[in-house]
Amino acid sequence: MTRYSLAVDIGGTFTDAVLLADDGRTFVDKTLTTHGNLLEGFFRGVDLVMGRAGIAPPDVNDVVVHATTVVTNALIERKGPPVGLILTKGFTDILYIRDEHRYDMYDPQIEFAEPLIPRERTWALDERVLADGSVEKAAKEAEIAAIARDCKARGIQSVAVSLINAYRNGVNEALVAEVFAREAPEIFVSLSSAIAPQMREYLRTSTVAINAYTVPITRPYLDALIKELDRQGFSQQPLIMLSNGGVIGAGRAGTLPVRMIESGPAAGALVACYFSRMFGIPDLISFDMGGTTAKACMIQNHQPLVTSTFEVDRRYRFKPGSGMPITVPSIDMIEIGAGGGSIAWVDDLGLLRTGPESAGSIPGPVSYGRGGKEPCVTDADVVLGILDPDRFLGGDMKLDAAGARAAVGKLGAKIGLSPEQTAWGIYEVVCEQMAAAARTHATDRGVDYRGLPMLAFGGAGPVHACLVADLIESKQVIYPPLASVLSAFGTLVTPAQIDLVRSQLGLIDRLDPAEARELVGQMTTEGTAALTEAGLAPSDIGFVFGADLRYFGQQSELRIELPFDPRETLDAEAMRAIFDREYVAQYGLKLDMPLELVNWHVTARGSLPDRAAATVAKGGNRPAPRSRIVHFRGKPVETAVYARTELMEDDVIAGPVIVEERETTIFVLPGWTIRLYANGSLIADKMTEH
Repeated sequence: MTRYSLAVDIGGTFTDAVLLADDGRTFVDKTLTTHGNLLEGFFRGVDLVMGRAGIAPPDVNDVVVHATTVVTNALIERKGPPVGLILTKGFTDILYIRDEHRYDMYDPQIEFAEPLIPRERTWALDERVLADGSVEKAAKEAEIAAIARDCKARGIQSVAVSLINAYRNGVNEALVAEVFAREAPEIFVSLSSAIAPQMREYLRTSTVAINAYTVPITRPYLDALIKELDRQGFSQQPLIMLSNGGVIGAGRAGTLPVRMIESGPAAGALVACYFSRMFGIPDLISFDMGGTTAKACMIQNHQPLVTSTFEVDRRYRFKPGSGMPITVPSIDMIEIGAGGGSIAWVDDLGLLRTGPESAGSIPGPVSYGRGGKEPCVTDADVVLGILDPDRFLGGDMKLDAAGARAAVGKLGAKIGLSPEQTAWGIYEVVCEQMAAAARTHATDRGVDYRGLPMLAFGGAGPVHACLVADLIESKQVIYPPLASVLSAFGTLVTPAQIDLVRSQLGLIDRLDPAEARELVGQMTTEGTAALTEAGLAPSDIGFVFGADLRYFGQQSELRIELPFDPRETLDAEAMRAIFDREYVAQYGLKLDMPLELVNWHVTARGSLPDRAAATVAKGGNRPAPRSRIVHFRGKPVETAVYARTELMEDDVIAGPVIVEERETTIFVLPGWTIRLYANGSLIADKMTEH
């Protein structure tokens, strides 16, 4: 019996669906994201790919995996329900005081994102846990019950609880959950000791506040998804993609929405690792450009960089500290407002700009013909001739070329440029923005990006990747099969995985082994429970151990992977050697100072799934190409045009050339060649200059 697996990735503009058979046959489609009801677009995409395969829901007998922007959208749009916050008495301004860090030292009118939960929905609880975990003052049930009744009366749907030092001892927080379950069971309760049990009060409080804000949205959304899949006859419970690049069951994911924020982008980074292993390329740059955003991630030794903290809703892009911090493990990437729907505009200095505002799917770029008025990157691509307006989505969604030209021309008139010159300016500006982001991301992490191959995917990624690669001195661009829906495909080649953290502060040569065993043991138990719920047998679950370390007296730490199990041994010399090596790679020096542990990390994961897309046939002769004019750097250039299905293995074609497929278009610059490989990937190489 053929086994079919299904993946759906909801992005800011398009919803991508991939249906993969175990014999390698792959069926893909894209549909515009339905922001008013995301499940409408979800099942529209599912119906499209199942229709292409000629199967019904009961035939999907492998996994159903989902990556979604529902959490990100809720945070950016600030349209969540009323949420409350319970803090220790005397500490009720944590979200306003933040960590006192100024992301711009010289801006006297510096702005931060407003806290998700305002003061008027914050309650103080008279309790206290000390830094060593001992309880100085126990919480009182009567006081908690009064808060619960007040929350209920005010229509609060969810409550975040972040009590001082709860990461060392969560007994008072547990009592809050117990009393709320009795007094107001309809209110969701998020505990910092369960969501983010680690030191630093602001980080922990911000994280649990974000979880509480979004759980009333994700729980009903995922519950509705589970019910509708069951009603339609799907036999599999859905798995949900997390920010760390793993998947877990939808039931548990619904209670942990803070772990889903980078759901779709993480899938893209993980599929880049899949192709890095396939090609035997340890280090490469993952470049994912969709309709709303572009993401870059550095892959090293076939693995993505991982961070323990990241930010959402930055008030100023590229400014760390200007958004809301989250302290959960996540794939480390940079994301900017540069996509096909990014709006082009002219600033006060008469300079051409793109983004970060996006037209999204509603109304979309002008060329979509859905009411958009402002010229976007996709409109520029149409004016340049890179995109064929009659073949967009295989002709199912024809583009308005005249409308795009008129909108781009109107913008160009402000700066004295023709429509074609303006369109090339938009193309070049957005590519330079993405190149600058990639340079910044790599340099900040001590990675030399020059010469690294780039994996290009997303609906708009293959259109722009060759110029982005040129700008960052990359010599090779890989365009994988299914490039437009690769993040969705990535969820199918990603193992079940969850990352967990616990704090234990102390010098590494003076750590209490019993406390380390207890903390790491808690994480392995929790990880086993999460992956068992996702369908794995306990014997199939493996663990990777890590630690956050810093030189004594420092504020920030580095995460390292440990070669031993802290439940069995504590090897301070090995920790020191690994940390020193990583510190030199990051900062170029090492210090002769005591080393301090901040957090233990445990990654629980299953094995890599054995799924792959079909390869291409060998032999044959490609037909003579069609051609069309592309306005390249202000000049019309006759450019060969092929369908991807017309290319044969090992064919080498010199640029400029366009390769079209139903869901995306590959544009290769002059001075580059492109070649089709046996696994279906197209690889562009920059020709050597003599």
